[in-house]
Amino acid sequence: MTESTTSAPKTARFSGAVWLLALIPFILLGAVLAYIVATGGGLTELAGPPVEQVSITRVTLPQPGIIQVEVINDGPQEVTIPQVMVDDSFFYFTADPSSTLPRFGRATFTIPYPWVKEEAHAIGLITSLGTIFDGEVTVAVETPAPSFALFLQFGIVGLYVGIVPVSLGMLFYPFLRRLGARAMMFILALTVGLLVYLAIGTWLDANEFAAELPAFWQGVPLVLFIALLTLGVLLAVGSLRKGQETTPLGVAYRIAIGIGLHNLGEGLAIGAAFALGEAALGTFLIVGFTLHNITEGVAIVAPVVRKNPGLRHFSLLALIAGGPAIIGVWIGGFAFDPVLATIFLAVGVGAILQVVWEVARLIAKDSARLNLPVVNWVNLGGITAGLAIMYFTAFFVKF
Repeated sequence: MTESTTSAPKTARFSGAVWLLALIPFILLGAVLAYIVATGGGLTELAGPPVEQVSITRVTLPQPGIIQVEVINDGPQEVTIPQVMVDDSFFYFTADPSSTLPRFGRATFTIPYPWVKEEAHAIGLITSLGTIFDGEVTVAVETPAPSFALFLQFGIVGLYVGIVPVSLGMLFYPFLRRLGARAMMFILALTVGLLVYLAIGTWLDANEFAAELPAFWQGVPLVLFIALLTLGVLLAVGSLRKGQETTPLGVAYRIAIGIGLHNLGEGLAIGAAFALGEAALGTFLIVGFTLHNITEGVAIVAPVVRKNPGLRHFSLLALIAGGPAIIGVWIGGFAFDPVLATIFLAVGVGAILQVVWEVARLIAKDSARLNLPVVNWVNLGGITAGLAIMYFTAFFVKF
């Protein structure tokens, strides 16, 4: 009789020689790149003029008679800007730190120009090779300087478009608790429709901000990468609870977080529009946001209708979902940054999609409990209603 023995697999050990083998390709790559840079790849005789690319990231009017233009060199080579035009006339300017920008270099051009309130002005930056990069002031209004009074005003606007409508939507909770099983399944499906619309809207908003980024940021791929990474991380975290039931309150909090990131983007857009003087955000537009966002409160409370979580949780959910609108208005009005806006909104897309998955699982369980297929007329009607409500109420807030 022969005895067979099994041995545990040996753990591979990385010696110095193994690491050296891994480094050899990088060393050779560095040598090749150094040769290409030093010799121009052997194509110096065919090389044309330098490629110039400058992005105007922001134009502000800090005080009467002054225009400031913030630029970044997102081209492959150094760029010098010796001339500036405003409304087709050359003007004196100062550049901080310099009018010569290395790759990825930034500068602020200050132009003494008697701009006229509420009129449009065209700006042109002329490089040493004669390339003109255009910017504009669509409506000349002095850029708001930070102050406590303006801080409060922006906060109130964020309150009106964020916390107030979300809280009003959550007041449907007592009504929802009195609905039957099929009606509640319809409400959950409506929630999916609302969230899908929010995901699409947040995706489009993220791409709109991404379009303002310098080319090297690769805006659209950046949005897609961050959204998918966020979705993957959230799904992976959810898988750690394998064998544990997803609590309705947990789903409600995830819905609130996703909606909060969406409302942060709304606040950024509103604040930036105020800062640029482009937003006629009067009573009509605030009413529009209230109508549009009230459905978000319904989406938040829908998962918890069978078990009342208490006033403390309701208050926290409203703050998480609506509060970021206030923060967004502050950032957009005082220190707008399209990079951060793009990142936050891309995270919001992934977070909302993960919540759609969670709510869809709740719908699937309810459908099985009622001996119905997942795709049925109740669910289809709810999703359609959610999409339609968000679409038509959005008529009031697009500007």
